[in-house]
Amino acid sequence: MRPVSAEGVRAEQAVSAPCAATSSEPVRPPHPEASPWRPRLHGSVEVITGSMFSGKTEELIRRLKRALYARQKVQAFKPRVDVRYDATRIVSHQALAVDAVAVATSQSLEARVEDGTQVVAIDEAQFFDRGIVDVCERLANRGIRVIAAGLDQDYLGRPFPPMPELMAIAEEVTKVHAVCTVCGAPASRSQRLIAETSTVLVGGAEAYEARCRICFVPRDDQRTVHEGDDDPTLVERRPLPAE
Repeated sequence: MRPVSAEGVRAEQAVSAPCAATSSEPVRPPHPEASPWRPRLHGSVEVITGSMFSGKTEELIRRLKRALYARQKVQAFKPRVDVRYDATRIVSHQALAVDAVAVATSQSLEARVEDGTQVVAIDEAQFFDRGIVDVCERLANRGIRVIAAGLDQDYLGRPFPPMPELMAIAEEVTKVHAVCTVCGAPASRSQRLIAETSTVLVGGAEAYEARCRICFVPRDDQRTVHEGDDDPTLVERRPLPAE
């Protein structure tokens, strides 16, 4: 029997061993966030939506205060057009408030997010330009928790851009309801009470009230001339359906 050299043994093992290059299993690089020395980011987008007087801003403030209790760095923003209660604070209809930065555009908002911020809150998101959707996406990808509150429908009951797009990219969507001022049912729509056809009309109880689906009347259908009145813009509430 002929002796086998060490080189021959290695050559025989190389022939019999499966070749990694011809394996059917692709070689995948490790996920970048799987490394133990790289912390995992937890960015997300949360949307709070509903009609006027449904408690959207109150819920936004509640989540902000919980983040503050957790000693997280928080920044709040609002559209500059909203000056109903305060120019530099987010204020609910129930007078709850937090400090905020008023900005005119989504680009301006993104530029003001400071390093180290963990939570970004955006009130009245429906008043921002469509770029707010991309801004929220980029902030979440940076590991920031983004909480946006806004109306889901305009005064005609149509989807209010950019809220549908924001809800589509959000990890969590919370829809809150008001109480219908006509029948007391849960309300999901904002009834405009004055004669104004602009989609963006900042106002409170003097201009809007909450209505349910049945009691809601689009502005195009609700202008009524009352007998003895010269003002054709007075609003006549739709009567309740007969039982």
